[in-house]
Amino acid sequence: MNIYHFGSEKGKTINAYGSRHLVMTRILSSSGELQTGCMHLGPGGVVGYHQATMPQLFLVVSGEGVVRGSENEEMPIQAGSAAYWEAGEWHETQTEQGLTAIVIEGESLKLYLE
Repeated sequence: MNIYHFGSEKGKTINAYGSRHLVMTRILSSSGELQTGCMHLGPGGVVGYHQATMPQLFLVVSGEGVVRGSENEEMPIQAGSAAYWEAGEWHETQTEQGLTAIVIEGESLKLYLE
């Protein structure tokens, strides 16, 4: 067994799309088909409005914030909740207090949550 760390100190600061206080730690990928990472958004953090390059599942594991998609409606999200965006869908995430989320992206994602 091996133990790995995926805290923000292992990640890369992202400023694209007007993002603020965003650090992304890559966890795994599978031949470009599937990518998993841990997103760390600090207080006042924003993942700027942009299009999803492929289907994306955003699983909040701590903290809270708001997300929006193409319909432009802000929806609250918190630990234990997930947002799902289709490929090409515009989306954004914001948080006042900070949040951490596992992000899974892949062309062949099959969502079982309801």
